[in-house]
Amino acid sequence: MIHYFSLKNGQVKQEKGTKFSKENIIWVDLINATEEEKRHVEKTFNIDLFTKQESEEIETSSKYIETKDEIGINLNFIRSNNGIYIDEPVSFIIKNKILITQREHEFRSFSDMYKRLKLNHIHDGDDIYLQLLDIRIDYDADLIEAITDKISVISKELIKNKQIEKEILLKITSLQETTIMIRENIVEKQRVLSSMLKSKIFPKEDNETMRIMIKDVSSLLEHSGFNFERLEFLQNTFLGLVDMEQNRIIKLFTVVTVIFMPPTLIASMYGMNFNFMPELKWAFGYPFAGTLMFLSSALTLLFFRRKKWL
Repeated sequence: MIHYFSLKNGQVKQEKGTKFSKENIIWVDLINATEEEKRHVEKTFNIDLFTKQESEEIETSSKYIETKDEIGINLNFIRSNNGIYIDEPVSFIIKNKILITQREHEFRSFSDMYKRLKLNHIHDGDDIYLQLLDIRIDYDADLIEAITDKISVISKELIKNKQIEKEILLKITSLQETTIMIRENIVEKQRVLSSMLKSKIFPKEDNETMRIMIKDVSSLLEHSGFNFERLEFLQNTFLGLVDMEQNRIIKLFTVVTVIFMPPTLIASMYGMNFNFMPELKWAFGYPFAGTLMFLSSALTLLFFRRKKWL
């Protein structure tokens, strides 16, 4: 599907389909486009769209490409799917003040941009690109705040309930993975913005806007780093609680073993098959041995309590 936006008399008009020309076009948005639609856009604007493989390249050199009249940018946008965050590639091409975007999925950033086009005064595709990136940075900030809230909930659970269930560790690990993903996305944006500041064809009057965006991105990096440190602290706390619980169990088994050692020794002595044993034919031999075993256990338990080992 192709959505295209044209600017005429200060008003932005949105249409979709393949029947359009270059006149007054400022933005062409391809959403899961067919090969026919891609060829039509390439022919109309004399460009080469990114292939799926090119969009997913992880090398820094593939994230920002600039020629004498065209800028190509590949970024990853985070998408939530049933509570699971997924990286999805989004490509941008800026040529002759026209923005061409390629994506496979719907994103809130683009939906918000559609609304902004009706409210804000847009000049060209350069403006749209910067506003899209600004919306995306705000969304990244929302994601980081959401993770901060989840970290606070887990922290309170550990402090209040001292739970050491496996689910808590899995939550911590999941949040660590999401934080790393967000951080990688933010670093991508920082590099792209830095490259655009050096651009020879991107408007210089937008440099101050991009510098402000770089500062915003830097603050998000600091916040995400703080979140990751908190998650590491929670993970260490969880593992510490696990170690304490294991030590408590081992200590309990050790104490039980030691308590039953003296009675076992006494029972072993009287269980020996010798003919000449003093208490063998004594009428009170059995009660005497039982009392001796009980006292030996009780004295051992009392000794542990006085030493505060229990």
